[in-house]
Amino acid sequence: MQHFGHIAPEVRERIFHQEPCEFTADSPARLLSAALGATLYSPATRPRLADDILKQAARGVVSMVLCLEDSIDDADVPAGEDNLVRQFTDLAARAGADLPLLFVRVRVPEQIPDLVRRLGPAVRLLSGFVLPKFTEERGMAFLEALSGAEAASGRRLFAMPVLESPELLYRESRVATLEGIFRAVDKYRDRVLALRLGVTDFCSSYGLRRGPDMTAYDVQVVASVISDVVNMLGRADGTGFTVTGPVWEYFRVQERMFKPQLRQSPFLEVQAVALREKLIEHAMDGLLREISLDHANGLLGKTCIHPSHVLPVHALSVVSHEEFCDAQDILRPERDGGGVLRSAYTNKMNEVKPHRAWAERTLLRAEAFGVANEDIGFVELLAAGLTDGT
Repeated sequence: MQHFGHIAPEVRERIFHQEPCEFTADSPARLLSAALGATLYSPATRPRLADDILKQAARGVVSMVLCLEDSIDDADVPAGEDNLVRQFTDLAARAGADLPLLFVRVRVPEQIPDLVRRLGPAVRLLSGFVLPKFTEERGMAFLEALSGAEAASGRRLFAMPVLESPELLYRESRVATLEGIFRAVDKYRDRVLALRLGVTDFCSSYGLRRGPDMTAYDVQVVASVISDVVNMLGRADGTGFTVTGPVWEYFRVQERMFKPQLRQSPFLEVQAVALREKLIEHAMDGLLREISLDHANGLLGKTCIHPSHVLPVHALSVVSHEEFCDAQDILRPERDGGGVLRSAYTNKMNEVKPHRAWAERTLLRAEAFGVANEDIGFVELLAAGLTDGT
């Protein structure tokens, strides 16, 4: 797998100063957690699921969740499980097929060992499980089941807990819930690839739903939870985990109340006015703003429910040439003692010690998503991906 590996080599050469690295499902967890990107969810009941997975992989998707939980009816769970086993067996028979990282979102811990057993040799295609409504009390059973299934199958399996329970949302129980979640995931640190935020469930507890003109950060009761999750579970001191961004629910807007949030000038400069209109028509201006706020608040990657969301997530995850230069300067060995220096772009101060953790994270993101050439911005990255049929 390689981010933007689906576009032509000559296009990659034009837009990248440093191309994204290649990785596999067996790559180090630290790289995989940063490289998840837009994790595309799909109901496990889809009759042509194997074909859908291959189609999305060819369009640049590198991680998918096949869902047996909220996306399907309670009565359809047995059929969904049977379909998953059939589709994995189908994929395993397609020699040489390029596949994304594949995760299954289960409902109860017992599904984990059962599915691993039923998958048989096809379990080699499975990267792990998404664990819903995760708290310490509920989550430990999932993590124990995953550990047992891993030992039985001989296959490395990762967990991606979803933080979405009311106990986490309510102020009076939030800190205790977060402390409990930390105890659980810290015990299984080597197998927790990322923590995912279930913002739709947060909103449902108050009967809320953000519109296409609003980001998760505009809904204050939700923004406060995101802040506290990053505060306690996303620290850069070695105790934290990758926390991914919330789902964006919209893929077309019939009517909008506020002006579009994309400035015209970046699109005029590269003659991409039609691209701006397309993004606005499909509510992507709100998505792009939310992705930017995700990054500003310490989140990386995003839960996605529509293929059109994948490219914006990946395009905005590419490290700019300016960020790359700053990070490299900060991490030079001769800077170990600290100090302050003027940036290579001569437009800001880089303070070595306070900015070190940022620089380390930036270079890890650069490894996963690449570094744009000096004259390449997010508009060119979006246009390059769209030109290649995404």
